[in-house]
Amino acid sequence: MILGDPTGKPMMTGVGGRATLDDLFRRAAARRPDDIALIDPPNRLSFTDGAPRRLTYAEADRMISAIAGRLHRMGLPTDAIVALQMANTVEGVLTLLAVLRAGLIAMPLPLLWRRLDAVAALERVGVSALMVTGRIGKTDHFDVALQVAAEIFPVRYVCGFGRNPPDGVVAFDDLYAADAPDPVPSIERERELPPGPGVHLAVVTWDTTAAEIVPVGRSHAELIAGGLGVLLESRVPQDAIVLSTLATSSFGGLAAGVLPWLLAGGTLALHQPFDAATFADQCRSIGCDTIVVPGPLAAQLAEADFLSARNGLRRVVALWRAPERLSRAPAWCDVAVAMTDVHVFGETGLLAARRGPSGRPIAILCGPIAAPRGATGALIVGEVAPTPKGTLAMRGPMVPRCAYPLGTERTALPYFKVAANGFVDTGYACRRDHQGTILTVTGPQPGIAGVGGYRFSARDLQDLVNRADSGGTLAVLPDALAGHRLAGNAADLGQMRDALTRLGANPLLVGAFADRGRAEARSAA
Repeated sequence: MILGDPTGKPMMTGVGGRATLDDLFRRAAARRPDDIALIDPPNRLSFTDGAPRRLTYAEADRMISAIAGRLHRMGLPTDAIVALQMANTVEGVLTLLAVLRAGLIAMPLPLLWRRLDAVAALERVGVSALMVTGRIGKTDHFDVALQVAAEIFPVRYVCGFGRNPPDGVVAFDDLYAADAPDPVPSIERERELPPGPGVHLAVVTWDTTAAEIVPVGRSHAELIAGGLGVLLESRVPQDAIVLSTLATSSFGGLAAGVLPWLLAGGTLALHQPFDAATFADQCRSIGCDTIVVPGPLAAQLAEADFLSARNGLRRVVALWRAPERLSRAPAWCDVAVAMTDVHVFGETGLLAARRGPSGRPIAILCGPIAAPRGATGALIVGEVAPTPKGTLAMRGPMVPRCAYPLGTERTALPYFKVAANGFVDTGYACRRDHQGTILTVTGPQPGIAGVGGYRFSARDLQDLVNRADSGGTLAVLPDALAGHRLAGNAADLGQMRDALTRLGANPLLVGAFADRGRAEARSAA
């Protein structure tokens, strides 16, 4: 079965064609209305407001419609953009699906973005509303969103879930108890993407190049193609119980976390922030058969006793945002629990590869990406090839097929250009073996620092440090598995942290200027 032509031609009908993410959810809800759809992190109160929730498909469906109805009543037109910065809780998933049900476009933002990053990104696109989780950890995201809205003229509404929303924020918590939610709108038109028709823009995520941050728009079909690649290669069964640690702020997070759940019609349990003891309790208590974690974390979890078939676990999906580091990953020795590596190439595309009997990561083969690999009748979800300049390129059903905003050209950017043959250069350096059939990713995009799943322009980081303190310095150091780590120095580290915080910098950059004693204590721990 072919999901789409690797050259990027239109999808065939069926689950790759006109189906939307909301269609997938509705199908599961019609089949399993009284079964559990979504489960909150059990330690939810430690990082945000509200007691943990467990929602059946019927309850989740009602809440999705309620959120969609309120967004419609606020006067947001079809295809308006709603930026989302929400914790990994049931509200985050419900709101994403509600935005799509309302005929709007979801724009998830990384959780650690603060005013500086958000303003720089959102001033480039016409965002109509911001939807946030009021508190995540020690950060007041209501306040951050109001600051952003004050600087971005098109933003008409700041909305969110959380205790005591300030003036100017539209609260949504009451929808859980509303007797008569607002009606869900009918979608009168669709924004069609080339080559059309019926290819509806669903989500816009953000990628980083050495020059700037870049909006990347994807249709429902492109998202589903990525999710199918992960689902089929990792053999996630129907009605699976999936425990995901991934935020929904990127194509990788959506394709490896949310889409397998929607496609399998099972249960999605959420986890944030990572805590080993809580994670172990979740695995045992919900009887999950599939966990989705960052790749570098999977090796550490393998040493924990709860990651075993004795507790019902059957598969681990490991997301590698620094795919050039995957070759150094240790072998996976548990034959009863299957490991699937997901190589993520920024926001361009991904490749899922289930490890074989050796437990070592599987080599990338030039040509079509079949899911599952080697199976008769496998779906073709993409294609990889080297470029003449020695970088890896991708094309096919999951790869974005046009620039965003629609109608714009990215003539100044080295990546996200669609070549005449449909390939998009990811910018990741690669090497071919002597027979030309195997590709090895050897380096990240030049000028990019990847830290803890976040990607930064190294030049922009240093420019920001100079704005805070002209005498400050920042080093981008290699990390064995995660890609990079940041280490900063300044005459007064406390003043540097305060200055960066006032500028609205990402906490990862602020944390690079930690006091030496604190940093050493963290390393020892």
